[in-house]
Amino acid sequence: MKERHQCVFGDTDAVKSVSVTEGDSITLNISLTEIQKADQILWYFGTNKSLIAKINQETGNSYTSDGRFTNRLKLDNQTGSLTITNFRTTDSGLYEVSIKNSSSEAKFRFTVTVYAPLPVPVISSNSTQNSSSGSSSCSLLCSVVNVSHVTLSWFKGNRLVSSINVSDLSISLSLPLDIECLDDSYSCVVAYSFTNQTTHLNNTQLCQPCPDCTLCCHIAEAVTRLVISAVVGVATVFIMVYEITSRKGEKK
Repeated sequence: MKERHQCVFGDTDAVKSVSVTEGDSITLNISLTEIQKADQILWYFGTNKSLIAKINQETGNSYTSDGRFTNRLKLDNQTGSLTITNFRTTDSGLYEVSIKNSSSEAKFRFTVTVYAPLPVPVISSNSTQNSSSGSSSCSLLCSVVNVSHVTLSWFKGNRLVSSINVSDLSISLSLPLDIECLDDSYSCVVAYSFTNQTTHLNNTQLCQPCPDCTLCCHIAEAVTRLVISAVVGVATVFIMVYEITSRKGEKK
């Protein structure tokens, strides 16, 4: 199911910037509780102000575009808000609504930018770097293709480890990561400012898990106890030998 956004706007002096992913839906809401009887609502698109939707409450007539937005517009007769479904990259641009009555006119503007869907990041073994360095550490590479205006990041749990961003159009982007072993949940995230895609590192073929900390603690504890027991035993034998030697000396 595609995501539907609600963009509420009530300031006639500013332009509301809206970001959306291709294929999603969005509602441009002008914060009118109810259209008055004499109101006329007109929605325009682009710098040439092509009329795409209209409501005339006085006559009861309404209209939505049968061109660029065929079967993709829904105009709310009560509030004047406009819902656009299945966004395309060509739908980026300026959307303007004019609310008219007998005594006044108000205008609201939205600048909508449509982005291509984010790809799912791919995590692979960075074997070239691993073999050249001769290190026993785990060298990983997170990659995405055909992206622009994104940030690519590595996370360890919720902590950001490293990141890189790009503004160029349609390029491939990669981010390496070197770790000793899998001691926590690692993930790679590619993100726009308003949405993201995440891949979690759970392939032990790429990186072996670190030794169980609990087991390590138990081994260390056992070794410590063994050492203490040995020291106590040696001390006991020393004391016994000392006492026997002392008693023999007193008899003489």
